[in-house]
Amino acid sequence: MNTVLADNTAEDFYTWAGFEMTGSMSANNSYLKNFRYKLFMQGRFGDSSSRFTQGLIRSGVGYTLSDKVTAWIGYDWVPTGRPLALRSFNDHAVWQQLSLQENYPFGTASSRTRLEQHFFDISGSGDVAHLFRQMFKLSTPMRFVSPNTSLVIWNEIFANLNSTDAGTQSGFNQNRAFAGIGYGINKHLLLEIGYMNQYIHRRNNTRPDLMLHVMSVTMLLNF
Repeated sequence: MNTVLADNTAEDFYTWAGFEMTGSMSANNSYLKNFRYKLFMQGRFGDSSSRFTQGLIRSGVGYTLSDKVTAWIGYDWVPTGRPLALRSFNDHAVWQQLSLQENYPFGTASSRTRLEQHFFDISGSGDVAHLFRQMFKLSTPMRFVSPNTSLVIWNEIFANLNSTDAGTQSGFNQNRAFAGIGYGINKHLLLEIGYMNQYIHRRNNTRPDLMLHVMSVTMLLNF
């Protein structure tokens, strides 16, 4: 259930549960050794985690430029409902992404830079919303706990690059900050679980800004 803070920011507790699979396309064709694919599915439950609020189905194709850099393109389908939105709608997005990863003695640092173009099936809306996203992530081994356990922190900022007739306004859109634990079940399967704080800025909107406290659980399969 939403609560409203004194500074006109509403709060809610959400649960996000997701599964991501990333793999190489070279299994049957050596010419595809630099190509990768990604599939991601996530359910987001709001109103004190009591109802399905938003889903995400993502597919992407990547090309490995080096052992540290991968370029991606893909498509997202994001069905969205109450209480995040006043009326249910579908968000269809195409995206372009550059991923970087570097190993250090203290752990693995990575970044993700993404441009997205969003198409909303909202009556009266025909504009394309352009969005910029930037994430930085750090995973540090916790060998004193377990050789398979790591501390995971990341932050991602979102900025709208234009204003649209669907109501999005150019400028700062939201920020997501995560802290949690990663546990390697085996060499291909990783579980990440932790707390994410999501702040959504609703500029020129009758609804207040939104701060979500999210229990996030993600299973990642990489091969």
